[in-house]
Amino acid sequence: MGLLDSLWRGGRRFIKRKDSDAGDAGRALEELRASLYNEIRTSEGAKRQQQKYCGPVVALSFNFMVAVGIIMANKLVMGKVGFNFPIFLTFVHYITAWLLLAIFKTLSVLPVSPPSKTTPFSSLFALGAVMAFASGLANTSLQYNSIGFYQMAKIAVTPTIVLAEFILFRKTISFTKVLALAVVSAGVAIATVTDLEFNLFGALIAIAWIIPSAINKILWSTLQQQGNWTALALMWKTTPVTIFFLGALMPWIDPPGVLSFKWDVNNSTAVFVSALLGFLLQWSGALALGATSATTHVVLGQFKTCVILLGGYLLFKSDPGVVSIGGAVVALSGMSIYTSLNLQGSQENMQQMLPSPKPKSTGEDGTDLSVNINSSTIV
Repeated sequence: MGLLDSLWRGGRRFIKRKDSDAGDAGRALEELRASLYNEIRTSEGAKRQQQKYCGPVVALSFNFMVAVGIIMANKLVMGKVGFNFPIFLTFVHYITAWLLLAIFKTLSVLPVSPPSKTTPFSSLFALGAVMAFASGLANTSLQYNSIGFYQMAKIAVTPTIVLAEFILFRKTISFTKVLALAVVSAGVAIATVTDLEFNLFGALIAIAWIIPSAINKILWSTLQQQGNWTALALMWKTTPVTIFFLGALMPWIDPPGVLSFKWDVNNSTAVFVSALLGFLLQWSGALALGATSATTHVVLGQFKTCVILLGGYLLFKSDPGVVSIGGAVVALSGMSIYTSLNLQGSQENMQQMLPSPKPKSTGEDGTDLSVNINSSTIV
């Protein structure tokens, strides 16, 4: 009996200890959930969470994968399905994004926006407007131009961003980065020069798209880096403005006949999948712009082009030609140099932000040996 009593008491203690451990784990999980919920209740906390879990590498990788996916989806929608209404397709993308953000808002998982006094409404309105023109004109340019001409127009976005940031914010770029970007642009131009088809209306659309695209990227990057805006909070504030301007653009640019389109299950599913990827593309693009810069985001888009070209050659035995392959290799080399320079600049900035443990030293004649560094902003 003594042995049975001992075993019974030991079993009861074991069960109580397991119950206690389970209770501790449950309380820890609830505390973690509460802390995360409280973090997104303030704009500063939400921004810290975004920076913690979505650094430059994660944001750029996320954006790259979604961008490749939506290219395939839009090719299916505009090619096989025959939905040749680029502005209306973009309109559907942003309507879907706004509905998803409204659901997030209802479930109280949408990050809080900063106080209205910190960001003028004019800045949010301008971002929403240029986003409509940038997204809508991009899809229209892709419809009326060849891939090569579309990529040539994208090359012009890079110097436009550099010039606009210098005019607006006095940001400068180092000479070595200028050379790296020149190599990237030259490589992309060589890689896509064999696919140039000129269309007057398409060329005008491409030219009109360059400035809104550059301003759009600059505003997304600036508002997130200089304020406590997160990507989702900024999307929630600007998406209604974008929807309004897309609705105004549709009668002018889209071809007629959208109401007579055959909306069956297969076609509707393809458009819906494209819309979901459009939301993810907008979110991932905003995260990438908040974690890096407008120029880096453009370089990522050119990297995507080169990877798709080389991937088709290596995996699917496509033959773009020796010139195109050589241009893609040159562009990737320039991107590698540009990325390396960015990483070096980030490390130097982090070191400059750290306090110096050594006191100010003086020479034998009493002169100050400390160095006063007064550098301009480098992107």
